[in-house]
Amino acid sequence: MAPPLGDIAHLGHVELLTPDLDASVRFFTEYLGLTENGRSADGTSVYLRTWDDYEHHSLVLTAHTTSGIRRTALRASSEEALRRRVKEAESAGRTGRWVEDEPGLGPLYVTTDPDGHEIALYWESEWYRAPDGLKPGLKNQPQAKPGHGVGVRRLDHVNFLAADVAPNGGFVHEVLGARPTEQIQLDDGRIAAQWLTFSSKSYDVVYTEDWTGSTGRLHHIAFATDTREDILRAADLALDTGVFIETGPHKHAIQQTFFLYVYEPGGNRIELCNPLTRLVLAPDWPLVTWTENERKKGQAWGLKTIESFHTHGTPPVAPPATASVTPSVPVIVDKNVDNPEADS
Repeated sequence: MAPPLGDIAHLGHVELLTPDLDASVRFFTEYLGLTENGRSADGTSVYLRTWDDYEHHSLVLTAHTTSGIRRTALRASSEEALRRRVKEAESAGRTGRWVEDEPGLGPLYVTTDPDGHEIALYWESEWYRAPDGLKPGLKNQPQAKPGHGVGVRRLDHVNFLAADVAPNGGFVHEVLGARPTEQIQLDDGRIAAQWLTFSSKSYDVVYTEDWTGSTGRLHHIAFATDTREDILRAADLALDTGVFIETGPHKHAIQQTFFLYVYEPGGNRIELCNPLTRLVLAPDWPLVTWTENERKKGQAWGLKTIESFHTHGTPPVAPPATASVTPSVPVIVDKNVDNPEADS
């Protein structure tokens, strides 16, 4: 039986790898409006935060030879909840290690999901105190809203690519205590994608099938905006500043998210999303399953999904010699091939 919802409070932060650290930092600070909040002693990692996240950082950018995701950190709801999830992880064979290697945080228990993505669990967290010049006008807000860029409000979710979705969704559900809210099931019974939540948000973590068979890769991370209009403005700002727009703005059918996808200079896909404050409040919410035929209809509305949305992932990998894909979905086979069922 899966643990009750609540031992994991929320998605804390993610660490992205980038082959162009300076350009990636400029993207996140100047275009998205995040605030730099420190660097590692060797200067290879930069800590960034959104204006409404309360912790030390929402994102870590780390210099690397390639792009991709290194760590996804989840904050527990208490010290006791952390210990329970660590015990469950070890009982499930996901034994990890304890580290203290991030500013503003206490001990992190670092393990992996079945696909090899690094997952860190923690409880102790230093609440952000804005310095002069960044202090908000309201005391119930961590930081003043930025006067430049998109001004994204918070880190919203992460979409992992996985060689096999089901065991990864099972790990997050049965070991970490999330509940699945929506999924795609193909005609052969395979789960092609699954959306899971740790709270009343409709989703925090997504797993999407990586049809290259690769493991440990990233489809995208997402930042939430206050309104749909912010996303339209983000598209205009991208045009003005040379940020590459992959697709959008459109509306997803799954989870009903209004979205824009762009690439940051390191090559990682970034989503700007507005889920219209959609919450899953029902304690007995039924898992919504979309069939292969229903999924072929594409987005709720907007232009047809661009092929690169199904073929780009990080880090880049060579495509398989023979790739089996859903026949009705057009696919471009290149060095960044991924699952044609990805969404949200």
